[in-house]
Amino acid sequence: MDCRIAPSILSADFARLGEEVRNVVAAGADWIHFDVMDNHYVPNLTIGPLVCEAIRPHVEVPIDVHLMVEPVDGLVPLFAKAGANVISFHPEASRHVDRTLGLIRDSGCKAGLVFNPATPLDWLDHVLDKLDLVLLMSVNPGFGGQSFIATALAKLAAARARLDAHEQASGRRVWLEIDGGVRVDNIGVIAAAGADTFVAGSAIFGAKDYRATIAAMKQAVAAAQEERARVAAAQAQAAEDARREIYRGA
Repeated sequence: MDCRIAPSILSADFARLGEEVRNVVAAGADWIHFDVMDNHYVPNLTIGPLVCEAIRPHVEVPIDVHLMVEPVDGLVPLFAKAGANVISFHPEASRHVDRTLGLIRDSGCKAGLVFNPATPLDWLDHVLDKLDLVLLMSVNPGFGGQSFIATALAKLAAARARLDAHEQASGRRVWLEIDGGVRVDNIGVIAAAGADTFVAGSAIFGAKDYRATIAAMKQAVAAAQEERARVAAAQAQAAEDARREIYRGA
């Protein structure tokens, strides 16, 4: 199963943050998602590199930093030094997207690009070869606890098609992450649209049982991915059968 569950610490109890990240990792979390907001690019103010550095000794899993800030470049080396493994940013927030992606990679981190609900995927035409992750927002960034925007499913499917074509041509896999309104009861549909990495904040940190919630999410993702693979195999077989039929007719 190709699945990463990334609890967002924006919804954690900050009075017990070290304990919270240890608990979700022990419960099966694959990444820790770290939301950085600057009250400029988005209307909220959250946390910075010092908090990332503080939680780094508590977990061995990757720390996935999502920069909702403008400008971007000054913070990249600070978060890399603080222990980030993945750093993603919004193209609208960088004057030179290609340069920022290079800076992230030169700092030793995986590089991601984030697409707001109304941001087109056209940026991928120019920088996909420099990306390790594509993050689609299924809410408007700035606050936790929002509802999933259903139109994100079609955008996910479009992104999945681009990334699959890129993998087929280059042999390089790019993760497809979704952030916003992800819950146990909709993660299967989201996985069916093509996501393989799932940010969930209140759905996990607001649950009484972290382990049961994460397990239920992974079970739903596994079922959706199995069905997606079955359908793809059936379509491939149908195409092959049609090709053979054409040759017989010739």
